[in-house]
Amino acid sequence: MCGRFALFRWSPALAALPGFPPRHEPRWNIAPGQQVLLVRASGQGREAGLVHWGLTPAWLADLSRAPAQARAETLAVQPLFREAFARRRGVLPANGFYEWRGPRRRPYWMSVAEQPQLGLAALWESYPVGERTYLSAAVVTVAAGAQRRPLLLDAAAEALWLDPQAPVEQLQALLAAPALPLRERLLAGLGNRPGEEGPQCLTPA
Repeated sequence: MCGRFALFRWSPALAALPGFPPRHEPRWNIAPGQQVLLVRASGQGREAGLVHWGLTPAWLADLSRAPAQARAETLAVQPLFREAFARRRGVLPANGFYEWRGPRRRPYWMSVAEQPQLGLAALWESYPVGERTYLSAAVVTVAAGAQRRPLLLDAAAEALWLDPQAPVEQLQALLAAPALPLRERLLAGLGNRPGEEGPQCLTPA
């Protein structure tokens, strides 16, 4: 399950998007319930902004149950996700994500060779509170053996995912496409706690 990822380095193109926080700080251990950077389509192309990691549609009564992940296999039919899948798709920029495996739950850093910046497929929603409207997101996950991993998008897949006019057949094919090849590194575990922050989270074992 994709429960933690990092964004500590980003491209000038990402930083130039409208809405990109002017003093955005590098993060090495982003966890559900925290603020994440979301890229979504706008009338002018693309825009960026900070949103809550945990999907909160306007009708959700118990915000403590806001899901951080959405299974790719049921996006089109699950009531919690189907409207967002049809109309509100986004991307969470990342440099990689963490995966815990084995009986001792050893941490691994997962990234894509020669792609320092990845795109994690996501859905987003707006939630009105008084006179303000807050945005939230969930990461789309796909099966990977006994694990679930984020749906990683290359540049072409990202353009399709963000296209409001993308045919549903092409989106469904994207959900079932072969995964990008991953590079993994066993870590020392200094970032196991969600509150831990800094480059030491990526210390090799």
